[in-house]
Amino acid sequence: MKDSNALRKVDLSIEFCGLEFQNPFLLASSPATARIEMIERAFDAGWGGAVTKLMGLKPRPSPHPYIVAFSFGGKMIGVENIDSIVYPLEDWLPKIETLKKRYPDKILISNLTGDGDVSAWQEMTKRVQGVGVDMIELNLSCPLTGEERTIGAAVGQDPKLTFEVVKCVKEVANVPVMVKLTPNVTDITSIAKAAERGGADALSAINTVLGFIGIDLKTMEPKPSVNGISAFGGYSGPAIKPIALRCVAQVAKSTKLPISGLGGISTWEDAIEFFMAGASTVQLCTAVLFKGYRIIDHLKDGVSDYLREKGFDSIKDIVGHVLPKLTSIEKLDFTYQVIPRVDRSECTKCGLCHLACRDAGYGAIELDEEKLPIVNGEKCGSCGLCFQVCPAGAISLEPRR
Repeated sequence: MKDSNALRKVDLSIEFCGLEFQNPFLLASSPATARIEMIERAFDAGWGGAVTKLMGLKPRPSPHPYIVAFSFGGKMIGVENIDSIVYPLEDWLPKIETLKKRYPDKILISNLTGDGDVSAWQEMTKRVQGVGVDMIELNLSCPLTGEERTIGAAVGQDPKLTFEVVKCVKEVANVPVMVKLTPNVTDITSIAKAAERGGADALSAINTVLGFIGIDLKTMEPKPSVNGISAFGGYSGPAIKPIALRCVAQVAKSTKLPISGLGGISTWEDAIEFFMAGASTVQLCTAVLFKGYRIIDHLKDGVSDYLREKGFDSIKDIVGHVLPKLTSIEKLDFTYQVIPRVDRSECTKCGLCHLACRDAGYGAIELDEEKLPIVNGEKCGSCGLCFQVCPAGAISLEPRR
């Protein structure tokens, strides 16, 4: 007899702001959504929705090249971009109309930017919803604001400005309004709450982290080099996932709004974590830049298999699952301790656990004559460092009795 979970049908559709998404995977506003034919290919590949590249009433060019990757241990873990382009709203209006006629069942979201001019925000809102866009994402978070400091994160770093922009947009909006939050603030919950007070229907978190990715030691120029000069850019990719996950959880615990999570999502496992942290949909950018639209199959299959294995029927069953288990440090059980157990049959005798414990831990691990680790329980401080550095998975952490 087959396992009942193996026969369980999983529903990947999700309702978000009253809209029915075929699946929770969206293309984030990025170079991957810069042209209509790109979004069409993504929809054909199976993505549930897409957020257009940034558009506004005041177009702005971008320097080139604008992308540079950051690697650690031979693996790409992050990307910085200085892509400051803002596409003319006028150019996108007929494209939105065409996309919605061709793909009426896909969710199309317009990413808008502007400054403190209320009339401009209202004009943009009226025009994009007039051609059939399903939702609006207010970009109050792009870190590439320029010296004028009047758009993007310059607005979204100020609770008062955030409230005012959201409120004015909601006065004329007849489609859901989502506010894209910046992580480049001291307290992201203050901005999220301001957006909620302004009437936002949803929040997306997070935009890129402002960074300076590095210097080319051969040329002695900052990266990416634009004729020898560069600027601080927006950092994205797997390396910012812990920041994004923290922000999503904080926002979920501090507001009642649905959340679209983004920031470092590359695999179905990442997506599951964002759902459990409070997101109902997820957006991807950097992973698509390097792997293409085809990763949608990996995402959908992985999430479906996981839900089926765990006995859930749909994504909504796990949204926010971990939130009750997140608290402040002072509320944790300080009496709880763990002790490492070594599976000597799996140990590769690399000695990393001994080295880490000796130089950064409690000196509780010694090596026997066969170069296998021995744990001194009396010295062990329960830090878990040995477990983290073991490349073979030969160390487990068990409750100390």
